[in-house]
Amino acid sequence: MVTDGIENPESMDLRSKIEQVLELMRPTIQSDGGDIELVDVTEDGHVKVRFHGACVGCPSSSMTLQAGIERNLKTYVPGFQSVEAIDEHGRPIQDPL
Repeated sequence: MVTDGIENPESMDLRSKIEQVLELMRPTIQSDGGDIELVDVTEDGHVKVRFHGACVGCPSSSMTLQAGIERNLKTYVPGFQSVEAIDEHGRPIQDPL
C-alpha cells in the first residue's frame, strides 16, 4: 500500500517512516546542490539532521528545515515531535541573526 509515496505507514517504525519521507524530499534538496543526513531519532519523536553541500551555511536552510522537512514529517509521520539541524560536531545550528 502506498499513501502519498509512503509505503504501509502503519507497519513501519518511527525511524523508517522518517527515512522514507526524507528520501522523497532528497531529490529536491539535491537539485539545489545540497543533501540531508538523518543523524538521530529519539523514541519520543525528536529528529536530528545534518545538512551537506550547498545547504551548509545557506540562509534558506532554516526555511527548508521548517517549511519543508518539518511540515512533511508532521504530515506523514505519526509520533514525530520536532526536527533540529546539527553541525558536523553535533551542535545545534543557530539561525543567523
